[in-house]
Amino acid sequence: MTELEKKQSRAPVPSGWDYAPAPEARDIVRIEERYGHFVGGEWLEPRETYTTIAPASEEPLAEVGQATPEEVRSAIQAARDAFQNGWSALPGSERAKYLFRIARILQERSREFAVLESLNGGKPIKESRDVDLPLAAAHFFYYAGWADKLEYAFPNRRPKPIGVAGQIIPWNFPLLMLAWKIAPALAAGNTVVLKPAETTPLTALLFCDVVRQAELPPGVVNIVTGDGRTGVEIVKGDVDKIAFTGSTEVGKAIQRELAGTGKRLTLELGGKAANIVFDDCALDQAVEGIVNGIYFNQGHVCCAGSRLFVQESIYEDVVKKLKRRMKTLRVGDPLDKNTDVGAINSRQQLEKIKELVAAGEQEGAEIYQPPCKLPEKGYWFVPTVFTNVAQSYRIAQEEIFGPVLSVLTFRTPDEAVEKANNTPYGLSAGIWTEKGSRILWMAERLRAGVIWANTFNRFDPASPFGGYKESGFGREGGRHGLEPYLEFE
Repeated sequence: MTELEKKQSRAPVPSGWDYAPAPEARDIVRIEERYGHFVGGEWLEPRETYTTIAPASEEPLAEVGQATPEEVRSAIQAARDAFQNGWSALPGSERAKYLFRIARILQERSREFAVLESLNGGKPIKESRDVDLPLAAAHFFYYAGWADKLEYAFPNRRPKPIGVAGQIIPWNFPLLMLAWKIAPALAAGNTVVLKPAETTPLTALLFCDVVRQAELPPGVVNIVTGDGRTGVEIVKGDVDKIAFTGSTEVGKAIQRELAGTGKRLTLELGGKAANIVFDDCALDQAVEGIVNGIYFNQGHVCCAGSRLFVQESIYEDVVKKLKRRMKTLRVGDPLDKNTDVGAINSRQQLEKIKELVAAGEQEGAEIYQPPCKLPEKGYWFVPTVFTNVAQSYRIAQEEIFGPVLSVLTFRTPDEAVEKANNTPYGLSAGIWTEKGSRILWMAERLRAGVIWANTFNRFDPASPFGGYKESGFGREGGRHGLEPYLEFE
């Protein structure tokens, strides 16, 4: 017994709780060396190509087609032929079957898609796995349910599809944005030509295999890849509607191009969301919401809570807790299951973030970045918070689209509303308080399309999403998301 006690006394005592690497295996994904364009149910050999990379390592992943005007026109024609030759006349109950198939296949292949999404986009695998993929599948399930109920969705009106939809999506949520666009368009009886972002085309190209597996009729979904030139050709092409998610500058250019053409248009653009914290909130819960609101997906979120408004009486407590929480964020390999903040999507975006952060320091804001060792290769930026920020500073006015938070203060609810609305954007906002009456009072006065109460960055297929002012117009999700893809007799 004495000998046993001696052995136990020599056992090492843990000095700390350190994370061990927990990488997700890449072998579930097979990436082709070269990708063409998916047109009319077939792969077209591209005339021009470019290289897409992994932003975490700058490793080349594949050669991807740069669509020419002729290739875009052929995709639009394939979509037009499919629309006129059966898809638009197909009963809603039959269209729903295809959407259900797509949803189920996405669920079955979710790990494959999640790994590819993190590899090509830089976002942490736990976000791709637990947020992007479940929501993408849920959108197809949701709109499959609406496909045969359009006359009930819009009573006393006779809905019918509009035709061919041109869809241009961003690089921050490639597969989820694809689902937001394609699911309602197909449910309404339209066909689509979709262009993924130049830097993140691989999950959209893998989705073409889901289309094949679901036996969707040829030409109903067409995917062409390329940079902004490809998007221009889609906008100018013979389509009946454009759905665009991206920057406000490009959205304005598209709106100017389509003015007077009669083409439908929905825009989901930039944001500079206010996250408003009152002194009666659950403080620790609010701090988690603040972190989720700005550092989720490296801040590459159009509705990110990039402006934090804290009531003066709790300002010091909030900042102290926030800085302590930031020290626990793990920045690194997107395929590591422990990673909280992954890689910045591209060198161009990293330079933009650095430029705006430097502007914040020059204007007099106080910067805090937790101790953090960044990988040597790839595009990385340390989670950052600015205090002593004035409303006139660029970091409080311009969309940074990175892991950078500006903290401001307020005294009264009226002042909070006035400061929160002092922005050209109007996409989203957050309110943290235990008073339901205050939530409703604030929500009525905030000029934002989506307002979260005691949470942030929560999405549901049944809930419409969209903005006001320079954040665009139109809604995606819910019954509202069907209307832009329908015309009524």
